[in-house]
Amino acid sequence: MDLYTIRLHLRELSLTDLEAVHHLHSLPEVDEFNTLGIPDSLAATEHLLAGWLVQQQASPRTSYIFYVQRVESKEFVGLLALNLGKANFKNGEVWYKLLPAHWGQGLTTEALTRLLDFGFNHLHLHRIEAGCAVENVASIRVLEKVGMTREGRKRQVLPIRGQWVDNYFFAILETDR
Repeated sequence: MDLYTIRLHLRELSLTDLEAVHHLHSLPEVDEFNTLGIPDSLAATEHLLAGWLVQQQASPRTSYIFYVQRVESKEFVGLLALNLGKANFKNGEVWYKLLPAHWGQGLTTEALTRLLDFGFNHLHLHRIEAGCAVENVASIRVLEKVGMTREGRKRQVLPIRGQWVDNYFFAILETDR
């Protein structure tokens, strides 16, 4: 499955993306608000990637994880995902990680807007959620730009680098668009 925007190509993640995914997860600035932590080896990233690929193959499907690249240059930009909840709730949760070289260019907003469109128009979801650490100002801006509403705050729910940090919860409904 492939999704496109003006500048981006979102294609489903594959095992051939291991090196790019490992590089992305190995950067301290990408890990700043990440609960996974920096992988200690390529094998650790391969294990993570293998788990994601299993999720993508589940029946019924529970996860769509995309390798995001620029349309023209095919340069790797980052990862974007939509994880589905129980079918009767018609909901999902999104997450994303981009390489720092691509921050501040509107690419996350562009990719996430396309993923929301996919979730509502192709998967017929009713609600799509996202969460982010309360100090992650850039991610908060992205979520607000795509039309998500901040619905609440959970205290000390995210384990990040040995500390418990608060998390904001955002959501958008099919009727909000």
